[in-house]
Amino acid sequence: MKGHNIRVDYLARVEGEGSLHVRFRGGKLAEVHFRIFEPPRFFEAFLRGRSYHEAPDITARICGICPVAYQMSTSHAMEDAFGVKVEGPIRDLRRLIYCGEWIESHVLHVALLHAPDFLGYEDAIQMAREHPQIVQTALQLKKVGNDLVTLIGGREIHPINVKVGGFYKVPRRRDLDEIEERLKWARDASVQLVKWTASLPMPDFEQDYEFVALRHPAEYPMNEGRLVSNKGLDIAIDEFETHIIEEHVPYSSALHARIAKRGAYMVGPLARFNLNFDRLSPLAQEVAKEVGITPPCRNPFQSIVVRAIETLYACDEALRIIARYTMPNKPAVEVRPCAATGHGCTEAPRGILYHRYRVDEYGTILDARIVPPTAQNQKIIEEDLRNLIEANPDMPLEQLQWRCEQAIRNYDPCISCSAHFLKMKVERE
Repeated sequence: MKGHNIRVDYLARVEGEGSLHVRFRGGKLAEVHFRIFEPPRFFEAFLRGRSYHEAPDITARICGICPVAYQMSTSHAMEDAFGVKVEGPIRDLRRLIYCGEWIESHVLHVALLHAPDFLGYEDAIQMAREHPQIVQTALQLKKVGNDLVTLIGGREIHPINVKVGGFYKVPRRRDLDEIEERLKWARDASVQLVKWTASLPMPDFEQDYEFVALRHPAEYPMNEGRLVSNKGLDIAIDEFETHIIEEHVPYSSALHARIAKRGAYMVGPLARFNLNFDRLSPLAQEVAKEVGITPPCRNPFQSIVVRAIETLYACDEALRIIARYTMPNKPAVEVRPCAATGHGCTEAPRGILYHRYRVDEYGTILDARIVPPTAQNQKIIEEDLRNLIEANPDMPLEQLQWRCEQAIRNYDPCISCSAHFLKMKVERE
């Protein structure tokens, strides 16, 4: 590698804009920078002074791929502040709309953004020429997820029906009948998607990760639970900022997160899968075992299979919720604002999404903090890249660059979810 650098100014097939710079000095690896360089978007700043009830709609604009995650984390944090508990059919509907987001987001990544890496195609359009059925099925699957979000949320991008305490309007039982039949097809299609992704050629690259995810007593995690890891972390949501440290780096508009006194950690499907395999539906567990993907799974390239397994689970879970659904008497729980601080954390498709709000007695937001999953994964992405390059010293440069880009896409980074105000300090030698 003497005298060579890797420079990818614009990463393809990720949400948002990012780049990769790898520098060698004297034949040795010197720097690895996964750069998030979208302009800081100031969401935390301009939430200040707004009413609590505006927050779900404002934060949804942080991401067009996973707006439900932002609405859910916001709502949970506000409800935590006001001492509100959402249960029964309203809670089920929250989980149902989250299932829709998982389906549409995971399928987009699996079939259209990541699979081309494994098969040597530049993009999904090239892949579709030789694998048209996979792409067509994926598009139909994604539409089922989008339509489920629309049914519950009012529209598929930036839903308008979510509020603190529940929803503005809830569906009738007969409104769910048509999507129920399509979800049965989607569940069968997801089984085949799992088997197809498991057949893809996988690089051999196991690492010793600290996985962090929510853990719920009875459910595969989406909306609630404690934050746990495979290396001893077990905390309530309101302890997040005590244990997770965020730091600015001069080349990124997203903060780098690490566990205090330990270091980088991974969030997302692989973390959820390893920490909550026993909470998957019986069908999802059965299919995972059939294709040979069970905990511990430490190869990040196998995350494409795990996303397909979670897609299957989301279809299964949506069908379970619909089968038992009864229309609630009211679409939302009553909320009475008070001066308080609230914390919320839910499982976005890409991993845990933490929100904290401080509000006054009128429910006016005084302070906000938002920690997206991609920002939490940025440090571990860089560690993956460093270890990958050092493990393949003789790989041709062009092939190594391809493998590095593929390694970044393992995390399905949503780069546009950079919500902080950036304080940057640059030191020059």
